[in-house]
Amino acid sequence: MRKSPRLLLVFLLIFVCLSFCGNTAAKNKSALFVWGGWEGHEPKQCVDIFAPWLEEQGFDVEISHSLDSYLNVEHLKSLDLIVQVYTMASITSEQQKGLLEAVKSGVGIAGWHGGLADSFRQNTAYQFMVGGQWVAHPGGVIPYKVQIINKQHPITQGLSDFKMLSEQYYMHVDPLNQVLAATTFSGEYAPWIKGVVMPVVWTKPYGKGRVFYTSLGHVSKDFDIPEAREIVKRGMLWAAGVLREQDK
Repeated sequence: MRKSPRLLLVFLLIFVCLSFCGNTAAKNKSALFVWGGWEGHEPKQCVDIFAPWLEEQGFDVEISHSLDSYLNVEHLKSLDLIVQVYTMASITSEQQKGLLEAVKSGVGIAGWHGGLADSFRQNTAYQFMVGGQWVAHPGGVIPYKVQIINKQHPITQGLSDFKMLSEQYYMHVDPLNQVLAATTFSGEYAPWIKGVVMPVVWTKPYGKGRVFYTSLGHVSKDFDIPEAREIVKRGMLWAAGVLREQDK
């Protein structure tokens, strides 16, 4: 059957929108990746996965290997997104003040695993912003299941439950967090926590800032799992204000 020129035009417009609308929303957005700390979490390798992708979405991306990037508060406040990949380190009071002030003013922050929630163990004000702190991963690297809890949020909408072979994080968490995905502990390695349901993906506010976190991503190959990679991609866009609750 021969298609009318009008129908072909409709198909063309749909194709163009699907191809370019997402990138248009991210144009003129800026992001800063700050990586370092414990090398076992492969911070640079993880940055190399997500920084180029954000650039493809239209972001102006900076990459820093120093927490001194948090000292330039005015520059931080000009950003749309900070992605921190920094595990088991120390942060000075001035560095922390700059970061918290920027996020509180409206800059989004995103991160995963220990790069955001096991960064500065002595800094409770920082942990108050993140919404959680790692405390254990019973059994080390083990198979576990991630359950999608909120199927309406744009970060997780359309995703199904999936399996990981990685560290299953046991965390101290903020009851304010909006939990999007969780995992249930079997009790095999710590019988007293059998049946505990632990958040794996959450969002929360900090002042005017949007905070995204997932405990996924122990090492870079964890992001070979499509759902894990997609959650971080969407989480960064959400924290930067590009992806909103009505968009997915």
